[in-house]
Amino acid sequence: MDLNNTTAIVTGGASGLGAATATALSARGAHVYAVDLPQAVEDATTGASDNVTYLATDVTDPTQVQTAVDRASAGVAPLRMVVNCAGIGPSARILSRKGVHDLDLYAKVVTINLIGSFNVLALAAEKIAATEPLADGARGLIVNTASVAAFEGQIGQAAYSSSKGGIVGLTVPAARDLAQHGIRVNTIAPGILETPMLATVSEEFRAGLAAGIPFPQRLGRPEEFGDLVVFLAEHEYINGETIRLDGALRMAPR
Repeated sequence: MDLNNTTAIVTGGASGLGAATATALSARGAHVYAVDLPQAVEDATTGASDNVTYLATDVTDPTQVQTAVDRASAGVAPLRMVVNCAGIGPSARILSRKGVHDLDLYAKVVTINLIGSFNVLALAAEKIAATEPLADGARGLIVNTASVAAFEGQIGQAAYSSSKGGIVGLTVPAARDLAQHGIRVNTIAPGILETPMLATVSEEFRAGLAAGIPFPQRLGRPEEFGDLVVFLAEHEYINGETIRLDGALRMAPR
């Protein structure tokens, strides 16, 4: 799929993997709608690209998502792509000295990471399905973000791993459901990437994380995530696939 003169929605698009993806897609000529929470959008608008429009949106709110999707699909170019990067990753053990894992926290993580992704996927798919088909009947692509924690969740990641495992499980049935509309669905499962969540840790701690990665022995870069999204857009035979972006990392229990 040629990204030039198309429209893309990127959730969590104001920072981290989402911002890198928005930059990568806009560099290929896409008109990007970067969806994020109000404060994140406010912090990100300075120096924004002409091809990136920020929309303050809560991905768990169907009304807000519908408004964002309607605006993106009414733009100057057809909506062809959605990349779900919005998510949170708090840590808590099922049983700890503080007691049992807070159920509201578990529900919040699953709601934002999994249900939020599905909400955006479903509402955007309706608009993509209404566009004119390209070669082979293709209309667009949806990329969801999982994590290596979907496969090797660490201690304290019960909620996060559940949500990301749900994303992996969603990939194939979503690809099959949307195949008749010419919409592909793929998932990227990142390992340890340079994101705002790691911005506050020491260099010594970061070096320790990097030492556990077989090769290349460094943390992944957000730009590499964005480049993979572009690759998936341009390689039209990849569908229903979950791709690990982790340098062959396999997470230890802690």
